[in-house]
Amino acid sequence: MAGHEVINRPFSDVHRMGNKVVATLLHDPTVEGLDVALYMDGSASMENAYGPRGILAKLAPVKNQVEPQMQWMLEYLANKDRDGKVRVTYWACGDGTQLEMVGDLTGPQAKGYRFPGPRSYGKATVMLPVLRDFVAHIKQQVGEGAKRGLAVIITDSQINDAHDVTAYATQVAKEIASGRLPRINFVFMGVGEHVDEEQMEEISHTTYPGVGHLWCHRHADRMEEMAELVAVLVDETMTVAAGGTVYDEQGQVLKVYEGRLPAVLEFDIPPTCKRFTLEVAGQRFDQPVPEEHEDEDHHDEDEDEKPQAAPPPAAASSHSRRGHRH
Repeated sequence: MAGHEVINRPFSDVHRMGNKVVATLLHDPTVEGLDVALYMDGSASMENAYGPRGILAKLAPVKNQVEPQMQWMLEYLANKDRDGKVRVTYWACGDGTQLEMVGDLTGPQAKGYRFPGPRSYGKATVMLPVLRDFVAHIKQQVGEGAKRGLAVIITDSQINDAHDVTAYATQVAKEIASGRLPRINFVFMGVGEHVDEEQMEEISHTTYPGVGHLWCHRHADRMEEMAELVAVLVDETMTVAAGGTVYDEQGQVLKVYEGRLPAVLEFDIPPTCKRFTLEVAGQRFDQPVPEEHEDEDHHDEDEDEKPQAAPPPAAASSHSRRGHRH
């Protein structure tokens, strides 16, 4: 596209091919104001998954199974976050109650970021510090524009303080219902054979007056499935059921999206159309239609349907979906 053509948020890329427009979303407009955090299990049971460190990492054939999954997840989650940065922390470190902050990472930063595991692997898996940390973080971020919070918590073990977690979540729900906290969701992902699915279900099934469910969960059999299932669960959790509608400048409906709004929008426009509007959850986003250029005319149609700026896919194949969403 020519340099003078303007791309407005929430779009990252807009192309015109004849009477067809392909528009890629920079972030999900249905979750405006969302603040996202990722808490990765740092307990001793995860040590083999992170693999050897230092010179041993170069000598040993064992690879870090966690790192590519973390990179993929963070790129996806950053696309949901209001400022494109995800708060990343190892939890269940040291004596099991300690947190090791990694930092606030953008999607591009996450692509090449190294995740060797925590400095001190934990002797227990205590989740309460995670909830306290995230709630304190959200309270601080409200003044910066946060309107909703999402914490993704990953473990490969049984939680040692499930009762404390449920009790604290009840208090969090009361604060949300009273308006002292914005809406918060906890995405709970278990990985591997040592996860206590019954415990996960007990935590996730809890409903709270005036709030409903705070938790949702899934279980991945293998580490390689983790990122994909997290994306599916987050996508389902944060989706606005109303979908979206695209209009031309005359107010005529060009396309209606039922349910989940895809990351890449494709729709036909009248030959004279110069501008379109995406309406999502009561919000309207205007975008000029770019001019069609000769170099785009010669692209293969398949290439046109795969914009490079598209966020990672958020759908898992049906055979890989397990667990429950609540």
